[in-house]
Amino acid sequence: MERGFLDKVEDNAAIRIWSEKIQQEKGDSLAEGYVPELWDFTHISMTQNNLKELKDIWDQWDDEIRQLFYSNYGELPYLFDIKVGKHLFRALTQYWNPTYSCFSFGRVDLVPTVEGYTTLLRCPKIQVDKAYSRAANVSTFLKKLMNITGMSEQWVAARIKQKGDNKCIPWKNLRDLILAHPDVKKRIDVFALNIYGLVVFPKALGHVDEAVSDLFDRLDKRVTPVPAILAETFRSLSMCRRAGEGRFIGCAQLLLAWFHSHFWKVEKVSYRVFSENYSPLKELVATPRRDDVSEEKWMAILQNLQEEDVE
Repeated sequence: MERGFLDKVEDNAAIRIWSEKIQQEKGDSLAEGYVPELWDFTHISMTQNNLKELKDIWDQWDDEIRQLFYSNYGELPYLFDIKVGKHLFRALTQYWNPTYSCFSFGRVDLVPTVEGYTTLLRCPKIQVDKAYSRAANVSTFLKKLMNITGMSEQWVAARIKQKGDNKCIPWKNLRDLILAHPDVKKRIDVFALNIYGLVVFPKALGHVDEAVSDLFDRLDKRVTPVPAILAETFRSLSMCRRAGEGRFIGCAQLLLAWFHSHFWKVEKVSYRVFSENYSPLKELVATPRRDDVSEEKWMAILQNLQEEDVE
């Protein structure tokens, strides 16, 4: 029995060495001779929620409340300050390959990963090995909102709306709750719910969708939302590329933060600081960026990326 187990360990080690060797020799997993096919230009809509009121609430909170938020939900508020440059984002979209679910920039292929997004969000409570999945027997939208907000059934029921095929709750109702709720912990929870509904999963503009509440309701079980965030990002990019148009309903701020994090080099030397208190999103927000680069210029830059340009 023991010998058999050791044989499997040795086999696994051999497979890992082999895979690393092949990766170094042949690069990514694209088929030999594959040439990235760029479909006709994708006209992507970047209509987003207005986050000014949400950011104003955050700016009014003192350090004690902010630290309580960080300890429970990570560094999501930095997403308020990440400017979504329409020229860069539209250019970036043109290089998304829905067949291989990656960005194909000339000879460089990149894809957001669970590890990369987890590093950006820096949420101390999530466990990376506990991914979110929708349970078979979930409580109703009404019950989940009652649990998250601490409000009565009558209060919640009066504010649930139907938008298309989905139920949702207007942001303005949750805003009023954040401002007036007597329980600080509940104010923080509702604030975080709005970030997930308006920034991370902005499906219904001005509203928090039922699916978001289901994921959010599971965060106290320490599940990681990152795989769900990536799945929605990939799905939305692929749908827009295949249709040649559409509205992106993933988290544009996080996607651009990931993109910029791969090009942080000064004279070819990385200036990241690896420490327990280091915040990638905070540094990204503080880094000045040009906003006068045209979409055509970004297209040319991305098309000519080389491996040495990417960190």
